[in-house]
Amino acid sequence: MGQLINATVGVIGAGSMGSAIASGLVASGAADAANVLVSNPSAGRLEPLAKLGIRTFQDNNEMLMQQPDVVVLAVKPQILPDVLSAQREGLSGRLVISIAAGVAIASLESCLPESRVIRAMPNLPVQVLSGATAVCAGTCSTKEDLDLAVEIFSALGTASVLREDQLDAEGAVVGCGPAYVALLVDDLTRAGVEHGLPAAACRQMVLSTMRGVAEQLLRSGENPRAYMEKVTSPGGTTAAGLRAMECGMFKCACDGVDAALERTRQLASPSDKQ
Repeated sequence: MGQLINATVGVIGAGSMGSAIASGLVASGAADAANVLVSNPSAGRLEPLAKLGIRTFQDNNEMLMQQPDVVVLAVKPQILPDVLSAQREGLSGRLVISIAAGVAIASLESCLPESRVIRAMPNLPVQVLSGATAVCAGTCSTKEDLDLAVEIFSALGTASVLREDQLDAEGAVVGCGPAYVALLVDDLTRAGVEHGLPAAACRQMVLSTMRGVAEQLLRSGENPRAYMEKVTSPGGTTAAGLRAMECGMFKCACDGVDAALERTRQLASPSDKQ
């Protein structure tokens, strides 16, 4: 059981990320369920959270009337301006953490002049307490505010303090990263099926292998390149596979991150909120 966070945490939005943050705080033991509040217009989205003991509300204003110490804005960038406009008074005087990709601190502070703003870029594995989050302080937030934000997201995995100009790149690499990893799992599974492996068994073995590699690298702190060398025999099958894959995979990774960054910039532009 983790140390309890000495704050009540309100979350506006019960989509994938909002639900993951709320449920992850409870699952980690970092927060009592009664100290986590979530608002969302859909009762269906709230029902699984309510079963965990989390306090749920279909109205944002009703949730904010409970006076949470910190409010996480877990809504899509396209609808964030409407939420900020509608909840400006209720968010006044509070620590507000936005996880909206591409929405700058200056823009958030302009909409919430009476709030203390922090930006955070988490990824979906926060739900299983293995997420990665970048955190950046706003101009009016205090050291205590930043420490609290780091504490919240550290309970869900790891949290690092970055400059704001680094957040978009972190989002394109780490925020989108779970989907990239899932794509690699799917591709390796399909390759195995092409060569006669049963799909379900192949997928399970690939997932187990990836989990093992991640755990070994995390525990040892070893450079991935050094790890690759340990499992690659000269002139062997792994060497042949890496030779065929490496250049293409690096290009795909760069292309994917570049595309995600471009879309982040589009979402941050008032002219493109599609």
